[in-house]
Amino acid sequence: MNRRFVALALSASVVLAACVPAMEQVSPESTQAWPSADASHSGDFRDSPAYSQALEWRSCGQLECATIQVPLDWSQPFGQTIDLALNRYRHPAQNEEDRLGTVLINPGGPGGSGLTLTESFSQFAGTSLLTHYDIVGFDPRGVGQSTPVSCGTDEELDAYYLTDGSTATEADVAQQREANEAFAARCRELTGPLIGHVDTVSAARDMDVIRALVGDDTLNYLGFSYGTQLGSTYAEIYPEYVGRMVLDGMVDITVPGEEQARIQAQGFESALESYIDDCIASGNCPLPGDRDLAKKMIRDIILEARDEGIPASSGDINGTVAIYGVVVTLYDESSWPFLTEAFDEVLTSGTANLLRDFANFYLERDQFGSWETNSSEAFTAIQCADAGQGELWAVEDFRAFSALMEEASPTFGWWFGSSVGCEGWPYAANEVVTTLDAAGTAAPLVVIGTTGDPATPFEWSESVVEKLPNATLVIFEGEGHTAYGRSNQCIVDTIDAYFVEGDIPANRTTC
Repeated sequence: MNRRFVALALSASVVLAACVPAMEQVSPESTQAWPSADASHSGDFRDSPAYSQALEWRSCGQLECATIQVPLDWSQPFGQTIDLALNRYRHPAQNEEDRLGTVLINPGGPGGSGLTLTESFSQFAGTSLLTHYDIVGFDPRGVGQSTPVSCGTDEELDAYYLTDGSTATEADVAQQREANEAFAARCRELTGPLIGHVDTVSAARDMDVIRALVGDDTLNYLGFSYGTQLGSTYAEIYPEYVGRMVLDGMVDITVPGEEQARIQAQGFESALESYIDDCIASGNCPLPGDRDLAKKMIRDIILEARDEGIPASSGDINGTVAIYGVVVTLYDESSWPFLTEAFDEVLTSGTANLLRDFANFYLERDQFGSWETNSSEAFTAIQCADAGQGELWAVEDFRAFSALMEEASPTFGWWFGSSVGCEGWPYAANEVVTTLDAAGTAAPLVVIGTTGDPATPFEWSESVVEKLPNATLVIFEGEGHTAYGRSNQCIVDTIDAYFVEGDIPANRTTC
């Protein structure tokens, strides 16, 4: 069984501020068939009318926006369609004779909004890249302003996402499976047939349509976090159409889900230790001056939230909320002082308002607890579509997995082991990519790995480069999740030289 990648693969865009158009929800029943096409004709993917539609950009604040149609179900490329929302940044100083094409970007998630990323990207990307390429972002199928996944009211989402789980007994496991079945049924009710077609391969096929419509012979691409899974999936199914591709914060799709969870749990534990060392060294740390004692105190805070609840102004927080409140600050070392403030609040006042606020930020909920985007719903639908319907585990299997998670991460392991994953989710992808054999024949790829990355640990970047003879590894020695635009000028200059000049960095170039 391929359990879902536990819900800590946060979109890189969560820490980025951006201006995007107001969201317009698309009705799940608004799917249409291509005009003058035989909807029963299966045909070749590239025969789909999606490739011959007009791409019409319109003014959208400082950006340009467009909506295109792609097949609802790629096994029926002439059948019903859904909408994909795109936006584009064009540098004011860009000359047409200097233009090299388009770079498609994705922030990760799954469930992260590429529309949200585009304007921010124009603020942190290198000038050389921006003056030679258009930057195009998109909300993948099921996400945001594209035809979206929808699964319930605020109260229903709270009940599903913010409840502490357990897999200790058969009754616990059965209850979670039933919750997954009920939630999936609610998603189907509100989303329509799209709920069965939000998988990664389908999104990668959508990316090929975007490549064709912007007029590029090959796909130039920069993906962060889960965006690397999208990119490597594209490279596996369309190796001949890969242009200049950068994968930052690598997900190794060849690693089984259980092993992914174990490695990620270790990654967050290591990041927490780095935070503790920094906090103690600052001389203004509310935690004990010994790393092990400090970790125990943090674990005790989280377990207190789980077992008893810690007061906050809107009601007690539980262990799940405490986990989210802690880990979101580990994505970037510039957030570590905020975590120190949160621990200080708990230890001096006995309240957890800051941890609650950080968890809301992570989950994209507002101060009143309303879910502002559908990123969590899309995350679940996409991950569970990719996970498929494998053999159900017995309670003994879950107990063994929980023990493995707690060994990997004494602080967070109980939470990683408290879920049945996607068991009970009925919608599986038609296609799933789990190898990188064909991707190894594509044009040269650049993988960026951050040594202290908690969410996509460095060893995944190393392992993917070892598997791909056409890949080269660029290393950022530092903390936090992903590197381009978040780390240092060395990373920006190295990646921009690859995109603009075609300069492939030496393997294991270190910044």
